[in-house]
Amino acid sequence: MKLGAIKPAAGAKKNRKRVARGIGSGHGGTSCKGHKGQKARSGASIPAWFEGGQMPLQRRLPKRGFHNRFRVEKQIVNIRDLEKFDVAEVGIEALLERGVIKNLRTPVKLLGEGELKKAMKITVHACSKAAREIVEKAGGEVNIIG
Repeated sequence: MKLGAIKPAAGAKKNRKRVARGIGSGHGGTSCKGHKGQKARSGASIPAWFEGGQMPLQRRLPKRGFHNRFRVEKQIVNIRDLEKFDVAEVGIEALLERGVIKNLRTPVKLLGEGELKKAMKITVHACSKAAREIVEKAGGEVNIIG
């Protein structure tokens, strides 16, 4: 066997399609584009969302209400979730360790559902009036992170 005599396996090499090279090629005439129409023309590039002049889907659907694109979603922590803690100070790291919140990137808001029997110093991003009253009534305080 010689290096120069090696050939690829049968069917491994295929000739590329040469369009518009005469009718004998099988790809002449309309050059595989069919007859007429927008896609047969030169420079035809139609976006995927184009519906051929039909009213587009995003314009057919009814619009209602208002969506605030600047809204910041917050992770909610209730007072009853803090009853599990045996420490005097609770920050967002402690809430994450206990699995009360999912991550540190999303702001945390304290809401006033439940009862608090011990004094705690709580550090969160936001707090409702009811939650602040409950914590202060128990002898604790709420610190807001800017």
